[in-house]
Amino acid sequence: MTDRPFRIVFATFPGMTQLDFTGPHQFLSRLPGSETIVASRDGGDVAAEGLVFAGTVRLADIEACDLICVPGGVTATQVALDATFIAQVRRLGLGARYVTSVCTGSLILGAAGLLQGKRAACHWAWRHLLPLFGATPDAGRVVRDGNVITGGGVTAGIDFALTVLADLGGEGLAQTLQLGLEYAPAPPFDAGTPETAPPAILAAYNQRMAAILPIREAEARKAAAQMEHAQ
Repeated sequence: MTDRPFRIVFATFPGMTQLDFTGPHQFLSRLPGSETIVASRDGGDVAAEGLVFAGTVRLADIEACDLICVPGGVTATQVALDATFIAQVRRLGLGARYVTSVCTGSLILGAAGLLQGKRAACHWAWRHLLPLFGATPDAGRVVRDGNVITGGGVTAGIDFALTVLADLGGEGLAQTLQLGLEYAPAPPFDAGTPETAPPAILAAYNQRMAAILPIREAEARKAAAQMEHAQ
């Protein structure tokens, strides 16, 4: 037995989608007997999409953690090429009880070599890139394979956090926190997945992504090559 708190580390990076981070952080940071550390490659301030998070801890200064969570973002495949960041994610992930991500954060876990042979979730638009890292894409909103728990796109981070809380503290704890934070989603539109969105909306979104897709695919392929070379 140990009196050390259950240590949760969020590995953040510039350009991340802030809700990928803040959604699960809001829930997981309320786990009794835990400490939550917000970290980054260099420490200090991290500029997310529209928000700046101040005073993050340098990843290299964290000896170990029980759970590591990597958010996603528009820069995820660029970050997957950052050897220093990836090395720290891999180091902490290999020693963690839970290896987790939200949205395209799973691509970063993949680049760190932590998803080989694992089923994993990702934002639907980028899920097809997971096999580059030896992972099997899973369309689930929250996907668990061993000690790897991954959430789908952005808002799935809250569902992911509740899943982890139930695993750690029981369903009663998870439901109590859900009630306290009044998490009772009832979106005004049923357009949150490609399967339910109106065809015209899906087509418009895909058109917006058309210019970005080849760039991110190329970055993901390069990150996968680097991963194979490093192992």
